[in-house]
Amino acid sequence: MSHDRIGNGTMPLTQEFLGQMLGTRRSSVSMAASILQKAGMITYTRGNVTIEDRPRLAEAACDCYQIIQDQRSKWRGENA
Repeated sequence: MSHDRIGNGTMPLTQEFLGQMLGTRRSSVSMAASILQKAGMITYTRGNVTIEDRPRLAEAACDCYQIIQDQRSKWRGENA
């Protein structure tokens, strides 16, 4: 979702900030980032996340992402 709003493949996001956003520990973010990086979906370097394979990353995400996107589109349609 951050990528959708920033519009750039590389986002300045620290593990600490991601943990706060997601309501989880930094170590959990580190583990998830490592798994996604090993799978070739992202590249994570100190304080920066780069999306390498957005279609696979979206596929790996829960249905929540699509539900939020659908609701966002609905709201935009109501305001047009």
